[in-house]
Amino acid sequence: MVKTDPKTLKENIFSLIGDEWMLITAGGEVVNTMTASWGGLGIMWGEPCATVYIRPQRYTKEFVDREEYFTLSFFAPEYKKQLSLCGSKSGRDVDKVSECGFTVARTSQGAPYFEQARLVLVCRKLYVQEMDGAAMPAEVREKWYPQQDYHTMYIGQIVEAYTQE
Repeated sequence: MVKTDPKTLKENIFSLIGDEWMLITAGGEVVNTMTASWGGLGIMWGEPCATVYIRPQRYTKEFVDREEYFTLSFFAPEYKKQLSLCGSKSGRDVDKVSECGFTVARTSQGAPYFEQARLVLVCRKLYVQEMDGAAMPAEVREKWYPQQDYHTMYIGQIVEAYTQE
């Protein structure tokens, strides 16, 4: 992987997150990851940042809550099956990393990512906020939160970006 300035990325953010999906990964000795297709990239507090959303029941949330850094990994289309697995199975029940055949690497901050990724964003957690269902339109609550399991929003400063050579 080659270190890249995140401001030079030429990706379509809507396709990158919404269509191609990403893995949110965190951990120390034990690593967990989950697939996400909700999120955003932009500038916050004068810095390039990523915003991700994690439901309370997701095992990865425990890892992101505990660690200072998390990573966002984006893959080539041939990895869609592995990303589907990481979005449908829990790390409480299965070793998703092994089952997908991914190789864990570490950033200079110690955050885990996968060598197979084509793009990795390393994020330092800056802000965490539980979403408030009362602040949402009724149709959003009814469609996306019938169990009232509102996401937690995380804003992470993108401190490093890596691309495949």
